[in-house]
Amino acid sequence: MPRVTRRERLRYWFDGTMSRGTPALVGWLAIVLAAMVLFFGVVTWALVPRTGALAGKGFLETLWITFIRATDPGAIGSDDTSNILFVALMLMVTLGGVFVFSALVGVIATGLDNKITELRKGRSRVLENGHTILLGWSEQVFVILNELIEANESEKRAAVAILADKDKVEMEDEIRERIADTKTTKVICRTGNLLNPHDLDIANPDRSRSIIIVPASEEKSDHHVIKTLLAIANRSGHREKPYNVVAAVNDSLNLHAAQLAGGNGAYIVDVDDVAARLVVQTALQSGLSAVYTDLFDFGGDEMYMTEEPGLVGSTFSHALFEYQTSSVLGLRLANGRTLINPPMNTRISRGDELIVIAEDDSTIRRGGKPSRVHEEAIVRPQVRGPAPRMVLIIGWNERAGRIIEQLDSYLAPESGVHVAARRPGARDEIDEIQPLLKNTTVVFAEADTTDRGFLERVDFSMYQHVIVLTYDHFELQEADSQTLVTLLHLRDLAERRQENYSIVTEMRDDRNRELAQITQTDDFIVSGKLISLLMTQISENRHLSTVFTALLDPEGSEIYLKPVEDYVWPGARTDFYTVVEAARRQGQVAIGYRIQAQALEADHGIVLNPDKRAPVRFAPGDKVIVLAED
Repeated sequence: MPRVTRRERLRYWFDGTMSRGTPALVGWLAIVLAAMVLFFGVVTWALVPRTGALAGKGFLETLWITFIRATDPGAIGSDDTSNILFVALMLMVTLGGVFVFSALVGVIATGLDNKITELRKGRSRVLENGHTILLGWSEQVFVILNELIEANESEKRAAVAILADKDKVEMEDEIRERIADTKTTKVICRTGNLLNPHDLDIANPDRSRSIIIVPASEEKSDHHVIKTLLAIANRSGHREKPYNVVAAVNDSLNLHAAQLAGGNGAYIVDVDDVAARLVVQTALQSGLSAVYTDLFDFGGDEMYMTEEPGLVGSTFSHALFEYQTSSVLGLRLANGRTLINPPMNTRISRGDELIVIAEDDSTIRRGGKPSRVHEEAIVRPQVRGPAPRMVLIIGWNERAGRIIEQLDSYLAPESGVHVAARRPGARDEIDEIQPLLKNTTVVFAEADTTDRGFLERVDFSMYQHVIVLTYDHFELQEADSQTLVTLLHLRDLAERRQENYSIVTEMRDDRNRELAQITQTDDFIVSGKLISLLMTQISENRHLSTVFTALLDPEGSEIYLKPVEDYVWPGARTDFYTVVEAARRQGQVAIGYRIQAQALEADHGIVLNPDKRAPVRFAPGDKVIVLAED
């Protein structure tokens, strides 16, 4: 092994100091300047006669004169040229000073530029407390951020920290462009790798209220979500209780792995399952998508949980009439069990919480009992047996099979599902599903669903419901474009043939939904947006996860829009207390209504959680929104 020389050690030490960055460079230049001033100052003191500028000057004063020439090149112009040696020495000092200060300016400029670049990346640690963290960046960031801003509007000081592998300034610019006013919410953007524990520390998760892993585009794998969950669970933080983490996986096969990675504090949304349930329920209940959107977002009324000691010992039936501007829809028992529309004689015990719909948690107040129920307005409900129905599915994607299975859970025996699509593997998947179905028979036809000629040959009069699914083997915009073309043909055919059937359309981009909905009132399911709304609600109150699970489950009570004629006489002047009583007698909970004449308006005629004392007059065709078992 060759011997290490002293020069190599010196060079190694020098390189080590230089690697410390701008401060080390400035320090070395200062040392060079000081050495140069000291050297020329000593030479000048020792060799130059004490005449002219040096007349009567001591050693320190000579050093000062030398320093002035090094720092101010213009000072040499006033020197006496008769003293050649003095002028020559000062000229060398000045030239050396110009070199040193030029290098110093360059080093400082480079250091400032590097610092600005570092600040631009947003690498400083977030110092907020009780903030919400968004991990990742996609189109869903703006959906989630808008909802959090609405949710925090009643708070004086709220904060949302976004950590993503994206330039900080670009994120801030996009947010300013898409969200004009963040109200009371402070939005902080930071750049970092979500899989790096050090970068996760930048968002300060130990002091956060909740963490949302932003749903990425469908093309990306769930593996990134699982790795992020592992990075959060395994970081060496100082938090005693588990992190409140909400994430979503696109493939149900990855759900269990994500739950294991996230641990006890994580709630994982199964996008495939939730989207399929939303499509099915909305397809069978026209207008339901607007109800779910209202429940999922923070713009109007949302769900809260409240403990009411004054109702301990009372029945659930009694609680329905205790709130004038809030709607009771269930109970969260002290043992953590959630009951949606429980039996009316269920007793409220100490520690139980009411699940209510309200405009804000500050508006949940008792004291609005009705003066009387309008008995003359209540009608005896008509008993209707389940009737077979026909459903047409146009298009196919990875959750279509699950949609058919969910339809089978809701439809009456001898119902039928017809599928028209052109996608490899669709027929084979249907053949696998068919033996598992109890109530429906599935018929498949391979066809170009954007072809007008094919659609004109279809007898739509035999169907009560049409579901248009977006293809998932095409790029997002191309898939939505094909869905839009199919939808436009369906609307035109329905108008020309005077046929009446519900249409629910699944889309992948909410902006395309806005284009399609300008002049029509069809139901739309944009799974990405609804999933983001759902995740935001759960991040604010994780106990709501069991409520949403119960509402989307075919077992138990779900949301239905039923004819007003089943509750009160159309045309009769009444109030919503009377509607609540009419529904209660049928074991149901009334939470709102839909005015058919207002279906073209922005809210689609949906009135959720109305003031129960306000007078209302229904017309034939109006609906009552209830929680019922069928």
